[in-house]
Amino acid sequence: MSELPDTPSATPAAAPAPHTRPLTLPLVAMLVAALALVAAAWSWSDSRERIRDLKAELGRRLAESGKDVSESRLLARNADDAMRQVSERVAHIESQMATSQQQQLALESLYKDLAQGRDQWALAEIEQVLLTAAQQLQLAGNVKAAIIALEGADTRLQRLNKPQFTALRRAIAADLANLRAVPSLDEVGASARIEALVARHASWPLASAQVSEAAPPQRAAGAANLGQELWEELKRIVQIRRVDSNEAVLLPPDQAYFLRENLRLRLLSARLALMAQDQAAFRADLDAVSQLLARYFNTRDAGVVAALKEVKRLASLQIAAKLPGIDASLAALDAYKGEH
Repeated sequence: MSELPDTPSATPAAAPAPHTRPLTLPLVAMLVAALALVAAAWSWSDSRERIRDLKAELGRRLAESGKDVSESRLLARNADDAMRQVSERVAHIESQMATSQQQQLALESLYKDLAQGRDQWALAEIEQVLLTAAQQLQLAGNVKAAIIALEGADTRLQRLNKPQFTALRRAIAADLANLRAVPSLDEVGASARIEALVARHASWPLASAQVSEAAPPQRAAGAANLGQELWEELKRIVQIRRVDSNEAVLLPPDQAYFLRENLRLRLLSARLALMAQDQAAFRADLDAVSQLLARYFNTRDAGVVAALKEVKRLASLQIAAKLPGIDASLAALDAYKGEH
């Protein structure tokens, strides 16, 4: 029972501890709240900055996308124009291809027609060539032109390479061999030789122009009688020569001109006969030239002697040879036309 009063005194000493703990908790709570508020403010500010940046970025990207959209529209419009042009060109090319195909078909048809008549065309050309060669032989006697024509016809047949033309080629080869065997005459050279004679005919001296080789007598020294002087003068004026014929001596100057002209005309006539291959006229003219030279010109002159030799050599030429025809080729051509 004695310890009961002591119990209440011990109880008041332990009471102050509960009063200290409630003061600390609010401070901590306020600090935490302040920190939370600061964090919230900082978070709100950071979020706002981010939102502003996002808005700026979004605006920039929208502007860029708008620019890209406009460029895309422009490119699409250009592409549409290009496609339209390409379509037009394709349509034009297709029309041209259709036209070219039609032309190709027409050309193929024409080629087929020409191929069918190719032999007839070749045959007509060869016939014309052979007729031309025959005319050259008959009218002009031109062997070279006939040989060239036959060689051309044979070359054309060789290009065709058709077995049905074998007989015709054989006939042409036979005619070519006959024409090549004909002796050739240098007409140009012979004509030039005649022209050289014509150019020199004016320099040939006449027989009537010969001068006496005797020297005039010297006058006697001193005085001579009148009769002797007259006799000497008469001997100088009148001279008597012995010649083969009197025509050369009596030939007056005007007749000498006509004599040279006659000689020149005879040479020119011989040249024309050479070109016409007239053997008789050629030799007749040259024989006449030789007779004129021997009768009226000085045969002791070197030029006259050389002219006589040249005229004889020309007269010995055979200018009119017997020319073969091309009858075998023409007959083979007629036979082929008759069979086909």
